[in-house]
Amino acid sequence: MRMCVMHFPPMLAPGVRVALVAPAGPLRDVQDLERSIANASSFGWVAVAGEHVLERDGYLAGSDEHRLADLNRFLRDDSIDAVWCIRGGYGVMRLLEGVDYEALARRPKAIIGYSDITALHAAVGRRCNLVTYHGATARAQLTEMTRKSLATVVSETWTTFTIAEPSITTLEAGTARGRLAGGNLALLAALAGTPYAPDLDGAILLLEDVGEAVYRVDRMLTQLWLGGSLRSIAGLAFGSFTEIPDDPSNAQRPLERVLAEFAERCGVPCIRGVPIGHIDDQYTYPLGATAILNADEGILVVER
Repeated sequence: MRMCVMHFPPMLAPGVRVALVAPAGPLRDVQDLERSIANASSFGWVAVAGEHVLERDGYLAGSDEHRLADLNRFLRDDSIDAVWCIRGGYGVMRLLEGVDYEALARRPKAIIGYSDITALHAAVGRRCNLVTYHGATARAQLTEMTRKSLATVVSETWTTFTIAEPSITTLEAGTARGRLAGGNLALLAALAGTPYAPDLDGAILLLEDVGEAVYRVDRMLTQLWLGGSLRSIAGLAFGSFTEIPDDPSNAQRPLERVLAEFAERCGVPCIRGVPIGHIDDQYTYPLGATAILNADEGILVVER
């Protein structure tokens, strides 16, 4: 089991400088940027937008060179305290070889985002041993719950917090303790076999996705199983799998059945319905922090 010590970045107090970047898909319009600035300001943070965030190159927010330039500029800037990704989409994987991990390790700062940002979380965890935050993107319409969770996890002093929601159900009983890892299933499957894949040995694995057919979820979980990634996890927590395409086969093999099959195959404590994913109300999860998954009671306790 990998026993390296994971470090938290500094907490974000009012007045800190938070960079806004678009390392993946393009913004819909300037209103996405305006909302991102307003969201940062609402926490008392000073927003600093990347030079290239409004660019577009098809399904990317500008060229790889420009997206990487914005990201690395802020990683190298000691006056920047956090990097908040404006949206997901696709494109972070294309940048991983060029990210200045040494600058981030020298001056740790909070990395916030989800979906395609899973790739950045995984790479930073491997290269910098730094806790990062799987949470809402900067352009999101923040609900009260999402806002409260983000503010609590990145801005307040805490020793533990507990996630216990009525939506959580038990798939495999038991209790497990391990390091939080995971995020978007498609990205984790795509990173498998690369130097940027997260270390899942002894991990509490969080999984979510959007727009994927049930058979594709099955295939990606199978890929992780065959590659060995799921064979040494300590616990498993499925979040939301939203916008599943309609298909007649869903009636015979619904998502619920597929997730239950993999919970049984992994043979570890497993819950479903954790508020993580492409949903309005979502918690912020410090990836790399230690957590206790109590599947019997349907709760997840995160430790600092």
